Amino acid sequence: MKYSYRETPETIKGTFAEYAKSIGFSWKEFVMTVPSPLFLVTTYKSNGLPNACMQSWACFTSANHGEGYYAILGSVNKGGHLYATMKETGCAVINFMAPAQYDACMASIRNNQMETDEIAASGLTSEPAEWVNAPMARECFMNLECKYLWEKEIVPGDDHALVCLEVLGAHIEEAYLADKTGERGMLFNIHHQINPENCGKTAHDYAGVLHKKIDMGEY
Repeated sequence: MKYSYRETPETIKGTFAEYAKSIGFSWKEFVMTVPSPLFLVTTYKSNGLPNACMQSWACFTSANHGEGYYAILGSVNKGGHLYATMKETGCAVINFMAPAQYDACMASIRNNQMETDEIAASGLTSEPAEWVNAPMARECFMNLECKYLWEKEIVPGDDHALVCLEVLGAHIEEAYLADKTGERGMLFNIHHQINPENCGKTAHDYAGVLHKKIDMGEY
């Protein structure tokens, strides 16, 4: 049996799934929970100090007849340092963390003052990127150096923007060359799952890893 949901279910009214609208989340996000890659985006602020911002709600794709590889960040806050610094410098680095680096990367959310080196303050090591004017987090197993291409509002006048970055190149730890997924690989954001047919008072965010189930064939 399938349940159908278009309007806010009565069962979740008065819960986080409803009032989260005030901070930009639709109730559909919690009912239809779709995992998304979790990563740290690093840039330089106008004062030269590293900026670090956790991001998800993103996808990666090829385009231009295979000539380019692109990151589409679906929800970048226009009022934050990340948005300002990407526009100022025209670049950024996307850093993929293993589970062991999760806490340090999440600490960047608290260490976000203008006069703070947000990478160092979070317990990570900053090093300059090779091809763009941005810092990288050394402890992250994969760093994608990116060029800012364009942005678009999903809804006109929104306070968040969809941003497209071109991935120019990558730095990948040797131990991850063959496999970047699995128990010690990249994390995915599993955002506040709520069962509208049996809705409790609380829900939780999780970070998960991929577990391979089906071999889709060799090519």
